[in-house]
Amino acid sequence: MPRRLAGNMRAHRIGDPQGRFPIWSTGGARLVAGRWHEVGAEVIYASANYSTALLEALAHWNGILPGGQRFIEITIPGGTSYETVTEKVIPNCLEKSGEAARRFGRDWYGQNRSAILIVPSVVARTENNVVINGRHPEFGNILVGPEEPVSWDERLFPARSTR
Repeated sequence: MPRRLAGNMRAHRIGDPQGRFPIWSTGGARLVAGRWHEVGAEVIYASANYSTALLEALAHWNGILPGGQRFIEITIPGGTSYETVTEKVIPNCLEKSGEAARRFGRDWYGQNRSAILIVPSVVARTENNVVINGRHPEFGNILVGPEEPVSWDERLFPARSTR
């Protein structure tokens, strides 16, 4: 059941501006299924915290990141519709197959129930990610800050820092 944000919510997304798709784009999600969506869905994944966005990037790139990583800060205005999913709501949502999560996301997106879906991060289990519905009427109210460079701490990449 959708609710409304009491105040603004910030989220972060990391991407490669020289990549196939802009950082603020539903293009990649339309081509490849993710944990919370199926191919063709116009969604954008972000993280509620910058640190979680870093961990998600590391996990998805298997620790070998393309150069030029940049991030954006996203402001989701108060009053925006949202749903929150936890493991209590969907007990198997963090399983490797992602089937339970994808099934829930398909229904959420297909019914256009809310502008955002707040979901648990598999990488950082006590943190949240945000799935943004690019075809929801409230999508246009979401504000996106300028792209900024990501500063990676070399200790995260021991093979590179020992050279």
